[in-house]
Amino acid sequence: MPRDDIDITLPDLAGRRVVLTGGSDGMGLIMAARLAAAGADLVLPVRNRVKGEAAAGRIRADNPAARIAVHDLDLSSSASVASFGSAMRAEGAPVHLLINNAGVMTPPSRQTTADGHELQFGTNHLGHVAVVGRLWPLLREGRARIVSQVSIAARSGRIDWADLDSERSYDGQRAYSRSKIALGLFARALDERSRREGWGVRSVVSHPGVAPTNLLAARPEIGRDTDTTGVRVVRWLSARGLLLGTVETAALPALVAATTAAPRSDVLYGPAGFGHLGGAPTTHALYPPLRDLAEAERVWDASLALAGVADAWATPAPNANG
Repeated sequence: MPRDDIDITLPDLAGRRVVLTGGSDGMGLIMAARLAAAGADLVLPVRNRVKGEAAAGRIRADNPAARIAVHDLDLSSSASVASFGSAMRAEGAPVHLLINNAGVMTPPSRQTTADGHELQFGTNHLGHVAVVGRLWPLLREGRARIVSQVSIAARSGRIDWADLDSERSYDGQRAYSRSKIALGLFARALDERSRREGWGVRSVVSHPGVAPTNLLAARPEIGRDTDTTGVRVVRWLSARGLLLGTVETAALPALVAATTAAPRSDVLYGPAGFGHLGGAPTTHALYPPLRDLAEAERVWDASLALAGVADAWATPAPNANG
């Protein structure tokens, strides 16, 4: 049965501008609804505009006062990220919270982004690096918190520096794990640099555990025409309250990471249950691949260049001295 007793209370987010990727379905839609209900000025950048508008409509049906703006964003295209960033900067409003939640998981064969990167590395990691870079002046002005959503897949593995884009050898699960390790290491490097440079931005890492979201469901656009055996098992276990979380509980660790009064970058925000698979949100030790700050700095340097945002951090924040 669903774990209805697992929940959190969000603080008042009135006057706070929140950008959430992957907010049009699954646990992202749960996050979007909760953030809007807490009073946030919510920005939903989405790849599928129809799904995004439908999600916004569902939220407004329950909360007519919800403030939601839907933008176009394809994380697998640096041109799309640049366009989104330009639109947001033209609006000029500071961003107080960015949740890097969207992702793609385990295409059965190697695919590439519009920029030629392996799809998972390019979307899950480089796409979000580019979003941070393109929004950087607004994030600085808002003294923002950035939450990057990784996965229990980041608990083992490593960055393959000789084959970042899986050109020599492709394994869908291994490439997914590497994309999440890279994103987590980038997030840690960002927080360390912000502390050193006095940027006023916090960067923390969360993961949802395992729940019946759409990541492993049928996705014809990435070559998966039917649900995987894995997602069928996940649905069966989740529905019976066995080990795993629900879509609702999977959304909670990122929301805690986004709103806790004392954010920490030296832990993971994730489920408290066995193996971090499900349960109430808590903090636990960083997975071993996310602990090496020297590796995080290497990821930082490589990622800024690959994502095309190496110059973003040289741009002063609006009103930085005001």
